[in-house]
Amino acid sequence: MLIPRTNYGFDFFDDFFNDSFWSGSQPAQTKKDTGLMRTDILDGGACYLVDIELPGYRKDEIQAELKDGYLTISAVHSEADDKEKTYVRRERYHGSMRRTFYVGEALRQEDIKAAFENGVLRLTVPKEAPKPIEEKPKYINIE
Repeated sequence: MLIPRTNYGFDFFDDFFNDSFWSGSQPAQTKKDTGLMRTDILDGGACYLVDIELPGYRKDEIQAELKDGYLTISAVHSEADDKEKTYVRRERYHGSMRRTFYVGEALRQEDIKAAFENGVLRLTVPKEAPKPIEEKPKYINIE
């Protein structure tokens, strides 16, 4: 039987040397940093293109909510299938996760477009809220 190294009590040294002090401005990825919902944000001119990795999730397990200027992406695995299985080793994350981005209070839900393909959620977020369409004046009919 293999005993994982974490049982030997050496995590303190791993955490110590993986601190941002030793690696410059960005901390090295540690075992506790699972890298969930890795995100790339690309400047697309009039909008931002946000790609979020969600490997192993289905489209119906992902939800995007806009509230008070904050865009929250959440993903939840259904655990019904997992209860019947017996794993020998499990390294992939199976649970719920959430990530929040501030996009501005002027944006509306219909301004943000989303697509999910090959484990990547792509959001198109406008840099500025679209200006409201000015309606033509409505005249009152005089009889």
